[in-house]
Amino acid sequence: MGGTLARRLATLPAVLLGASLLIFLLPRLAGVDTVRAVLRGRVAEAEPDPAVAARVAAELGLDRSWTVQYLRWLGHALTGDLGFSYATRTAIAPQLAAALGVSAVLAALALLVAAVVGIPLGVRAARRPGGGLDRVVTGCSVLGVAVPEFVLAPVLVLLLAVAVPLLPATGWGTPAQAVLPVLTLAAFPVALAAQLARAETIDALSRPHVTVALAKGIGGSQLLWRHGARLALTGVTALSGMFFAGLLGGAVVVEVAFGIPGLGRLLYDAVIAQDLTMLQAGLLAVVAVALLAGVAAELLQLALDPVARAEVEV
Repeated sequence: MGGTLARRLATLPAVLLGASLLIFLLPRLAGVDTVRAVLRGRVAEAEPDPAVAARVAAELGLDRSWTVQYLRWLGHALTGDLGFSYATRTAIAPQLAAALGVSAVLAALALLVAAVVGIPLGVRAARRPGGGLDRVVTGCSVLGVAVPEFVLAPVLVLLLAVAVPLLPATGWGTPAQAVLPVLTLAAFPVALAAQLARAETIDALSRPHVTVALAKGIGGSQLLWRHGARLALTGVTALSGMFFAGLLGGAVVVEVAFGIPGLGRLLYDAVIAQDLTMLQAGLLAVVAVALLAGVAAELLQLALDPVARAEVEV
């Protein structure tokens, strides 16, 4: 565990550098003419004037080699200067920071629901494998994994905002407005957390030291939560960084469907407007947060798992 964390920390700059290069080259790999994309965002012309295109290319430094452009873009990004949006001509950094904050709150709430709901359900289901609760939890978990957000979102809106008007269908900023998008986004991690907690708990309860504890007369519920739940929590924590990164990068459908001004919505609008600078900055932010979330999850696992801590100390 400690060696894995050390290797990840050592390779973090190289991975981020490689991802930044790929993100920068993405328009070129996709065959997008950056100058035309910029001009289409400013004037509605199918074919821009060559003289105007040359002037815009010179103003933005797009007439230089891609190596020079990349080094210049990376240097500015490292200092927090992400440039200006081609579509709105406004600074990208403040917009990206605001959107990232909204998405981070949304993803954190979804993870909290996954931990509070998924782990206890999985642990309880593992107490009697094949029993009634186990079958219900397993069936719901399969459903939660199988149903995509773009199907679940309108169903929840129809049920809880239209048929029974308990919650607002769109918007962001109040607790009531957060319920439907959080439930939609949390369905998948809740299902995975329940499945993982169930498997980890069944494995924990079959280990020799648990058998010895049972022989000593320790109650089943005590064993269930002392050994099974602790191992399940450690296992889910190990994947929490991946869950968070996936939720942060995959919340496009949820944020667009519910009108949430998060990172997913920002990336969606950038694609529609062909706002390349905004799109590149947003993708770079997603990669950076994903890498940091993975490291944070491993550090949290070290804090929760004494065996992993002992391996690091050795």
